[in-house]
Amino acid sequence: MIRQVAIFGLILALAACENEAGRALDGGTFGNATLNNSQIQSGDKDYTIQLAQRFAAEVPTTINFDFDSTHLDANARAVLDQQANWIRQFPEVRFRVYGHTDLVGSAAYNKRLGLRRANTVVRYLTARGISRSRLEAVVSFGETRPVIATPNRERQNRRTVTEVNGFVKRHPTILDGKYAEVVYREYIKSAVPVDTLSGSESFVTE
Repeated sequence: MIRQVAIFGLILALAACENEAGRALDGGTFGNATLNNSQIQSGDKDYTIQLAQRFAAEVPTTINFDFDSTHLDANARAVLDQQANWIRQFPEVRFRVYGHTDLVGSAAYNKRLGLRRANTVVRYLTARGISRSRLEAVVSFGETRPVIATPNRERQNRRTVTEVNGFVKRHPTILDGKYAEVVYREYIKSAVPVDTLSGSESFVTE
């Protein structure tokens, strides 16, 4: 009887170990550190891609414009304020703003208009405290990548898209401690009231 009890207890202990110490690693994007580092070392995961995915998931990346305009309306400014607050958390990271237009007008004019829109966004983000050296607005797709394929006026096509573009110092990986530094800084800043992170200065657009 005692032997049976001992065997039963051993079985329970092994089952407990299987549910705790032996369970699968966390496969989330920012989950288990061992899994994350092994994937970085093997080339399966790139931190720039992770940041780009996180940026797109946590803040709106796109704003829209009126026809033949670079004016930032209230909705656009609110989105760009969210972008600026997010970008401040990662001073090592560079961003690129892509300008787009609808298909009304010549290709040459729309290319210039798309670039003007991208530059308007860059100026706004700079006015919100983001270093100009971290923002690039040299690429304009003009009318060539519509959201909705139509030759007519279409607001959804008149837009800029902000994306993560890499690191300021071209960090090839995050194994030099930069990832830990960024995460630690982000946790510290998360304790600061939001109104201290966003400025109240005015901004005039074209």
